[in-house]
Amino acid sequence: MAMEATESLHNGSSSEVQHYQSSPPPGNEERTTHLRFLLSNAEAGSIIGKGGSTVNDFQSQSGARIQLSRNFEYFPGTSDRIVMVSGTVGGTLKAVDLILTKLLDEFYVEDGIDVEPQSKIRLIVPNSSCGGIIGKGGLIIKSLIEDSQAGIKISPQDDFRPGLHDRLVTVTGTLGGQMRAIELILLKLVEDPYYQQSASAPFAYTAVAYNGINYGLNGVGGKYQNNLAQNKEDRNCSVTIGVADERIGLVVGRGGRTLMEISQLSGARIKISDRGDFMAGTSDRKVTITGPQRAIHVAESMISRKVASVSER
Repeated sequence: MAMEATESLHNGSSSEVQHYQSSPPPGNEERTTHLRFLLSNAEAGSIIGKGGSTVNDFQSQSGARIQLSRNFEYFPGTSDRIVMVSGTVGGTLKAVDLILTKLLDEFYVEDGIDVEPQSKIRLIVPNSSCGGIIGKGGLIIKSLIEDSQAGIKISPQDDFRPGLHDRLVTVTGTLGGQMRAIELILLKLVEDPYYQQSASAPFAYTAVAYNGINYGLNGVGGKYQNNLAQNKEDRNCSVTIGVADERIGLVVGRGGRTLMEISQLSGARIKISDRGDFMAGTSDRKVTITGPQRAIHVAESMISRKVASVSER
């Protein structure tokens, strides 16, 4: 499963990867800054290396500091960990180049087509700083795309979860194009006095992403839906489904990891009834899914696939 996640990030050959040489404008090379982006668990493991050897090597080569959120501490709505690279503008760009180059080398599967590799990186940028990248009428982002020849997309503001004040800036293209786009974006962010504040709590998403696995009595028999407390940003609903008692472990996973992953990916909260607390007239445990309709549908689909995957064997 880890390879599926990483293969979607890297769609091209890495046989001829050239290291990007950044050239920040005079006066900016030594400015201190940071950059946050997402990596899958498999990619994070690759960057850390055995006993931290790889990350230490990258820090030595670049002079930048590289920090990663802990295993299973994900950015809300994803199953990806957060990386923060901090240092001078030049050092930060060098470290990002080393990271992206290694990921292309390690996770790209050669398909025999002689093309320069294409990949995707998702940067985390505070909402308050996105205006400086977009510009009036989108003029700045258009110029960044034209200069770098990379694709740049910013997640819409209405995708936010309450309490989440960051957006994802997705940069796609060849390594050289990506690095040029990242440099141009970083030089815009360096000029933003509010941007530096996001470095103080780079991984503070736990409360936003997931409120913890909660086992307890919840609801009555049968599948039902009811409106919960609503706010203007997020209309929450609740749905209860039944899962056979002997299959509930597939949904929970070891140490609750599968349940946490489903919650992270869907954006829904999930509660499972106590042992012996079944849907009326069945031996099915109650699984209550709470959140926006779209999140509920995603979570319900993921749970169904988990249970069906064993039934079909």
